[in-house]
Amino acid sequence: MRETDRHKKKQQICQIETSIDHPSGWFYYVFMPPRTRPLTSVPKPADEKITINLGYVDLGQIDLLVQEGFYANRTDLIRTAIRNQLATHGDAVRQAVSRKTLVLGIQHYTTEDLLAVQAAGETLDIRVLGLATIAPDVTPELALATIQSLTVLGALHASPAVKAALRQRIR
Repeated sequence: MRETDRHKKKQQICQIETSIDHPSGWFYYVFMPPRTRPLTSVPKPADEKITINLGYVDLGQIDLLVQEGFYANRTDLIRTAIRNQLATHGDAVRQAVSRKTLVLGIQHYTTEDLLAVQAAGETLDIRVLGLATIAPDVTPELALATIQSLTVLGALHASPAVKAALRQRIR
């Protein structure tokens, strides 16, 4: 496509409101039409909250680093410190994940997933390092029929009824 054809195509798509002569060339103020379809994104799971106890000296040093601008806030410093420690021990984590055959990350189980497992006459041994979620519409009966064992290093999101039903199978 030639340059003039591209320029004509761009003018058809964009609405050029005004242009000005500038020493380095013509500048156009362009207003793009709205997108025809909205962008959809997968919602990020909520972060888990933890509580830690720190000594006054450690807390004072954290506050000093925040005050000096090294970190935005206490949480930023603590997250950075944890990530640095996890990176330091990354090889050990990878070996343990491999040895224990854990799924690393987020694993979501829907009613359809569990019904398919049930139809196949199988059961699941779920092992997750990260976040395991069981859809809110999964019944306790379906969970008991399809989940043989559940090992989660991280967090488990499921309805209270499903958690109660699987209590004896959670390791």
